[in-house]
Amino acid sequence: MTFKSALTTSVSLLTVLSFAAPTFAQTDLAALYEAAKTEGQLTVIALPHSWCNYGGVIEGFKAAYPGITVNELNPDAGSADELEAVRANKGNTGPQAPDVLDIGLAFGPQAKDEGLLEAYKVSTWEEIPDDAKDADGFWYGDYYGVLALGINKDIITGDNPTSWADLNKDEFANSVALAGDPRTANNAIMSVFAAGLSTGAAQDAAAQAGLEYFKALNDKGNFVPVDAEAAAIAQGTTPIAINWDYNLLAARDNLNGNPPIEVVVPSDGVVAGVYVQAISAFAPHPNAAKLWMEYLYSDEGQLGWLAGYCHPIRFNALAEAGKLPADLMAKLPAAENYAKAVFPSIEEQNANKATITGGWDSTVGASVQ
Repeated sequence: MTFKSALTTSVSLLTVLSFAAPTFAQTDLAALYEAAKTEGQLTVIALPHSWCNYGGVIEGFKAAYPGITVNELNPDAGSADELEAVRANKGNTGPQAPDVLDIGLAFGPQAKDEGLLEAYKVSTWEEIPDDAKDADGFWYGDYYGVLALGINKDIITGDNPTSWADLNKDEFANSVALAGDPRTANNAIMSVFAAGLSTGAAQDAAAQAGLEYFKALNDKGNFVPVDAEAAAIAQGTTPIAINWDYNLLAARDNLNGNPPIEVVVPSDGVVAGVYVQAISAFAPHPNAAKLWMEYLYSDEGQLGWLAGYCHPIRFNALAEAGKLPADLMAKLPAAENYAKAVFPSIEEQNANKATITGGWDSTVGASVQ
């Protein structure tokens, strides 16, 4: 069963996916921990603490496995930047070489084909749906969310935009921004695709339609070429930020009404995106990298992401086992907001990425900083 069919069959996401059969024995975590302690360090990259509650997840890992220092590289890097960091440090065992990656789904096959990844299957492998993992274990889905609009109500005092079409209205001049550079950042690439899909374009034409959408938005003066991180939203630089729902919901909570942020899932182009984990083929600390993966795919690690409003990849298995805390579930947006979500396939995402990264400069011509 695909993500799309699971979501549309049961909006609450509590249906049971068909899982792949186990292909290996349980990992000896005690032995793996001892080997990781000998290495003494784990180097991560592109993990902002506010993204998916990664701050809490990292602290949870440290508490579970003392004696391993977590070295954090470039928290604001995009997926393409992560792959470049692996390429640039193939022979480097120093602190600039990442051990693990958290990248957009479309970047997983690319990294595998380039030989940048090491295969590893976590102990909960069978609870990761088949359509969200590489069969050989080179990459595997970790969490997913939908693209949404984060609105600074100190600036946007009237009605909220509720659709992509609304963002073209005169009252949203100099207001709309992407969270990242669509030439390198997966969430920005997916945002352009979602905008194109909202125009009625078919999925195989939505990437180009999205470029044309943002060209029109930029020509009108509604697009702000600034990376719409939480600080930019709070300062009023990017009053309407397009980002994953989990990032916007975390920003809403962290800002605590100063300014007030409202999060809207658009009605005319709801796109969900899966991110994936992988281990660098050149990881200086391979055992620490494997231990990190085991933690992330444990119940504790998965619920750590849920606390950051991300739907963990084992969500349905956790639900079936009665392991989803009611207090966490109560903080998530209404389930019906996700009913129209589309999950592009890997092939579709690869095609979208090529069109958008290759055509942004020539079509839109706005450099996001």
